[in-house]
Amino acid sequence: MTISDLRKTTVAAGTSEGAQEMKPRSESTAKELFREVGAVLRMSEAEAAQLADTGVVSEDQTMIINMGPSHPSTHGVLRLMLELQGETVLRCKPIIGYLHTGMEKTGESLSFLQGGTNVTRMDYASPLNNELVFSLATEKLLGIDQDIPERAVWMRMLLSELNRMSSHLLFMATNGMDLGAVSMMIYGWREREEVLRFFQKVTGLRMNHNFIRPGGVAADLPPGWRDDVLHILDLLPPRLEEYDVLMTGQPIWRERLQGIGVITKDEAIALGATGPILRSTGVAWDLRRDMPYLRYDDVDFDVIVGTYGDAFDRYSIRLAEIRESMKIVRQILDRMPKGNFRIQDKKVTPPPRARIDESMEALIHHFKIFTEGFKVPEGEVYVAIESPRGEIGCYIASDGSSTPYRMHVRAPSFVNIQALPHMMRGGLVADAVAVISSVDPVLGEVDR
Repeated sequence: MTISDLRKTTVAAGTSEGAQEMKPRSESTAKELFREVGAVLRMSEAEAAQLADTGVVSEDQTMIINMGPSHPSTHGVLRLMLELQGETVLRCKPIIGYLHTGMEKTGESLSFLQGGTNVTRMDYASPLNNELVFSLATEKLLGIDQDIPERAVWMRMLLSELNRMSSHLLFMATNGMDLGAVSMMIYGWREREEVLRFFQKVTGLRMNHNFIRPGGVAADLPPGWRDDVLHILDLLPPRLEEYDVLMTGQPIWRERLQGIGVITKDEAIALGATGPILRSTGVAWDLRRDMPYLRYDDVDFDVIVGTYGDAFDRYSIRLAEIRESMKIVRQILDRMPKGNFRIQDKKVTPPPRARIDESMEALIHHFKIFTEGFKVPEGEVYVAIESPRGEIGCYIASDGSSTPYRMHVRAPSFVNIQALPHMMRGGLVADAVAVISSVDPVLGEVDR
């Protein structure tokens, strides 16, 4: 690190009457200043003397700086302590916990019926996948996991894949903005808006839906839903081709991403990284194919993998996964069955709302379900699914009451952030934001 030579500096105080020109600093004054700098940097006496004599820090001298928490660049309240040698990152230490929402502990005070309103707020870019994994775990404890109506199963798949598309579109927008392709922020939000508009029509909300619930889903698909989905599927392909022109084939974009934030297959596996990070190293691991749930074993899709494990591979995988999700959604449209959208088990499912005005028994049933909840047999269970960020798992231990005795969520963002020190080591501080963006963390899920 070179500090400018203050010995020859002159500063003009101005040209007005009475202004004085400051004389060049004396040799002794400059040396005193450099000694103060050496003390701040905690140098040895020899290093401080060298700095006083030459104004230059030795090459092995490092500096520790804070990066974040600053939402636009670190994707949330993520703080990184970086040890730099010049502009090269020697070490990186992620520091988390600033949100301290305590959602797992909160989940232990909410009934299984209320739990969906809690977990949906963890990964707020992929709320429906959070609701799905919680519902699958609850259903397994209840022993009704094989009794969910087929229409509910395929509806869950439809919503999950559309949510994967919206999450990756959000990544395209923010990743573009992080690297200077500011117009990409507008385009990515524009396409994501089409999916969120459909979610609002189906669930009543754009985010944090509490729509996928134990036993099925909250309501049936609205009239015209098929045309709305086809509109999204017809709209996206030409827009994704524009992304390829704007970014994939752009020399500047490639320079900013290729060879940046490299992680090896062995490192990714050792750290427990999943999702696009693991697949970027060439490991074709996707729970939808390798540990099928819902009806993913009945649809055809490809698991996209990379080769180099760099930021460009992670970007390319997410772009390709949007196209694969579109392929799955088209198959779901062709195979969506008719029938019930939730299990007809009175212990779990409240009565139809229309019945509440007609029957006192239905009113009492509705009241007890939503005030006391339903009791879940004793036991423990772990269920995992493939979220846009990787494996999200839900562990629940039940003591036989209507609330979980213990709940823990295996959040992919939390695990994947462990990879940041490995990705950043040896890179430039200018590439730090590109590496963070390629991980695509959601800090609400990290600090759950």
